[in-house]
Amino acid sequence: MTTTHPEDLGLTDALVQLSFAVQAALGAVAAAHDLSIVQLRLLGILRDREPGMLDLARALGLEKSSVTGLVDRAEARGLVARKAATHDGRAVHVRLTARGRRIAAKLTALVDQRITELAADLPPRDRDTLSRLASRVVVARV
Repeated sequence: MTTTHPEDLGLTDALVQLSFAVQAALGAVAAAHDLSIVQLRLLGILRDREPGMLDLARALGLEKSSVTGLVDRAEARGLVARKAATHDGRAVHVRLTARGRRIAAKLTALVDQRITELAADLPPRDRDTLSRLASRVVVARV
């Protein structure tokens, strides 16, 4: 027989509720900067790489046509730029502009603050454990 603590929601409920809390935090940061969560994710992906459109579609879980529109809108705001791939002139890569890099850095700090607040009641050791466990779950899916 498995004993649960009164505050233990069970794996499924706990992860779903945590997901809702994280999405709410991301949504609040994005909305405060007139962005959607998907636009926020785009900027996050582009912080350390310059993927092609197909790679972006895979990372975002979107159709390539949807990513084209997403990049079009971000480009119109001066956040990203397209560049021809060096190995294939037909392929296009997406990168942050200087403005996009500044905004991405600001948003990263705000998201970090919001997520840290979610775990603020946990002792440092538990936060470290949660970080390691969540990392293992995410890395196993990649």
